[in-house]
Amino acid sequence: MEEMDKEIFEQIIDTSSDALFWKDSQRRFVGVNKAFLDFYSFESEDVLIGKNDEDMGWHSDPVPFMQDELRVLSGETTYKVQGKCIVRGLERDIIASKKPLYKDGKIVGLVGGFTDVTDLMRRKIGGKDSQIMYTVEQLRKYPYFDKLLDETRIEEILDSLTGIISRGYMIDFAKSLIARGTPFTFSIIDLDNFKYFNDTCGHHAGDLVLMYVARSLAEYSYGFGIAGRFGGDELLVINLRDITTEDKIKFFDGIYEGGDILRRNVILDGQQLFITATSGCATFPENASSYNELFSMTDKTLYRGKTKGRNCYVIYDEKKHADIEIKNLARRGIYSSMKLFAESMVRGKSTYEKLSAAAPLLRGEYNISEVYYIDDKNDLTLLPDGKVTCRIFNPSVIIQEDLTIINDTESLKDKEPFFYQILKLKGTGSMIAVSLGDKGYMICCVKNKQRLWQEDECGILYFISQLL
Repeated sequence: MEEMDKEIFEQIIDTSSDALFWKDSQRRFVGVNKAFLDFYSFESEDVLIGKNDEDMGWHSDPVPFMQDELRVLSGETTYKVQGKCIVRGLERDIIASKKPLYKDGKIVGLVGGFTDVTDLMRRKIGGKDSQIMYTVEQLRKYPYFDKLLDETRIEEILDSLTGIISRGYMIDFAKSLIARGTPFTFSIIDLDNFKYFNDTCGHHAGDLVLMYVARSLAEYSYGFGIAGRFGGDELLVINLRDITTEDKIKFFDGIYEGGDILRRNVILDGQQLFITATSGCATFPENASSYNELFSMTDKTLYRGKTKGRNCYVIYDEKKHADIEIKNLARRGIYSSMKLFAESMVRGKSTYEKLSAAAPLLRGEYNISEVYYIDDKNDLTLLPDGKVTCRIFNPSVIIQEDLTIINDTESLKDKEPFFYQILKLKGTGSMIAVSLGDKGYMICCVKNKQRLWQEDECGILYFISQLL
């Protein structure tokens, strides 16, 4: 009778649609049911018996799960606790309940179960805003996805918020192309100042920005590439068409200069937001022979773009980027920049000479197109070549504070027509002007429209003005 009861119990456990598990007092797995194995695509429970959650690595943040189980092992019962776990590279939402297991009046372990509620959460959170950017037919043209879709639902492949491919599957797709020897360009696109959207406009607005850019990238690359979400505010594009440097430039110019994806204002939830991003890319097999190398090179170019002022793209070039170390770039903070400018400017005797020494550094380090000096006679001089381009009639119209940002150069058309014509000729989209006291003014111009000037950039320019 006891053997029959055990057999019936096991059948009941294995017919449950909930993923069930039981652990010992050290939080190590003792057993699981069939639904649990199916959820994680395990053929046997042998892969996890004797291990805990941290050993399996399936929680992006394991601490809440560990604390939850420690409470259960102290005698508490938890019911329908929401959490997240990673399944085949895809983050899933689950609701779990757990209670302690007793033997002879002592707690010897715990038993628990969970249900996958990802689709329910997607409907609840996304509602009308949810988007699906790829169909089964669109993905099946790629051998990796064609095989994957035979055994995996497309909903599991797509990121639940943006509707593009989720991180794990994008990485596996890239690895499959490398295994086949298929050339492609791997790009990471990191939205600039994304925290500002969340903090100022709310997380819903941040989600809408992500969805908008993801949708635009997917539509832009239809037919030759796939867009995916790497995580947070970082997006990916695997581009099978644009392999040469010239073609990659055209690809990114379409994203940045086309006006439909980046460097543009959008109205979301009644608020006007200006969207920019920093991008980096590298190409297989031209730049790398493995995924790890390819990712490392792409990461370098992305980080280089951030140090150059953001709102730009950087294409991997072995001569320029092979020796770059991200940790060294990261260490190159505001103090290092101040030291660099101070050492270069100290050699100059006049204000013009000091600014001429700073100009190449500003252009190289902060992605600034042109640097001008307005002297005490109001002559506008291009640095460092010393060419006087025109006379500014009323500099106070341009520089109204110690540091003035102008993202609409059209506003200068009537106020300073000669200067406006120069800016137009140079293709200037944004500028920042700094007062040098009685020594004049410094103006830094960029071609990017409505550049989001960072705090460290403004700090460096103000520091330069104080050195003078």
